Amino acid sequence: MSRSLAVIAGVAAGGLALVIIGLFFLWFYIFKSRALSSKTSETVEWNRGGRMSSTGCGPSGDQQSLRQFTLQELELAAKNFNESNYVGKGTFGLVYKGLLLDGTLVAIKRRLGYPMQEFVEEVRSLSKIWHRNLVTLIGYCQEGGCQVLVYEYMPNGSISSHLYDTRRDPTVRLEFKQRLSIAIGAAKGLSHLHSLVPPVIHKGFKTSNVLVDENFVAKVADTGMVKLLQKIEDGDPFQTSESNVFSDPEIPNLEELREAGDVYSFGVFLLELVIGREVAQLISHESAGSLAQWVEVHMSLNDFIDQRLAGSFTSGGMKRLIRLILQCLDLSGRRRPKMEFITSELDQILETEMTLTIVMGDGTAIVTLGSQLFTSS
Repeated sequence: MSRSLAVIAGVAAGGLALVIIGLFFLWFYIFKSRALSSKTSETVEWNRGGRMSSTGCGPSGDQQSLRQFTLQELELAAKNFNESNYVGKGTFGLVYKGLLLDGTLVAIKRRLGYPMQEFVEEVRSLSKIWHRNLVTLIGYCQEGGCQVLVYEYMPNGSISSHLYDTRRDPTVRLEFKQRLSIAIGAAKGLSHLHSLVPPVIHKGFKTSNVLVDENFVAKVADTGMVKLLQKIEDGDPFQTSESNVFSDPEIPNLEELREAGDVYSFGVFLLELVIGREVAQLISHESAGSLAQWVEVHMSLNDFIDQRLAGSFTSGGMKRLIRLILQCLDLSGRRRPKMEFITSELDQILETEMTLTIVMGDGTAIVTLGSQLFTSS
């Protein structure tokens, strides 16, 4: 009798063990299934330190991620791409402001396009480029006949809107030192691109591609956009009947642009910071000639500095900046300075301006517009 009871107890214990094991595997399966279903976007890990130069920002080996979003996520973030979230039209396509579920504000750039492996490969390559003065690429999406890029959101938008928009509050202005600081940020972004191995050439740098965050820290947008569009579109996406004042006149073919081409574009950007207007509107109706010649002519007339800069710069600082602009706009790419030198020069100009302001006081050694700023001394 006792043996029978032992057998029954053993069988019962074995059966109970099997039930417990079965319940464990069932729980594990349900848990994993829920975890997978709740994962709305794929994360591709990469090491941002891999392509960084020695001057790159951020610690080497810092693990970051490029996200592959679903279209549903982005529609939710941008309220189904509602007009109220529309920011404007950029090089890649329409731009919308979005709010991700984790609370991150993003800029969502959307265009029509079929899924392409070239798109994914180029986006992954671009995501490996990081610097504090470059707008960060967060992720991408290819769904529903759309190609989408997701970037960090820059609340103060493009610096061009602050320079060109005369409807803004006239009491809010960008004085000379602020413009120098913005120029330094953009210069550092381009300098980092040129320092990579192999160098990355922006090819589409312009004033509207310099964005500013809530603290007016400048970041360069659309890094690698020209190359990306050339890969996914037939022909040259930037061919236009109207000449681009930011393009290097020495190298008309965008495929052949080198670092010197970016330097020329940066010179045009610096000029717009000084005059507060679009260069294209000022020279479009004038006779053919170099932009540097245009600057020299108007220097002698002393009539092209932004009136909003009145009383905020020194004669020495403005002269030095104009000389740098002329170097950048030199028709010979070989004679143009490197971005590293430009960054250093802008830093020194700003440092001098700050020192004069602190030592002499506001208003001391400041030039009034209309005075003979560029006469020889």
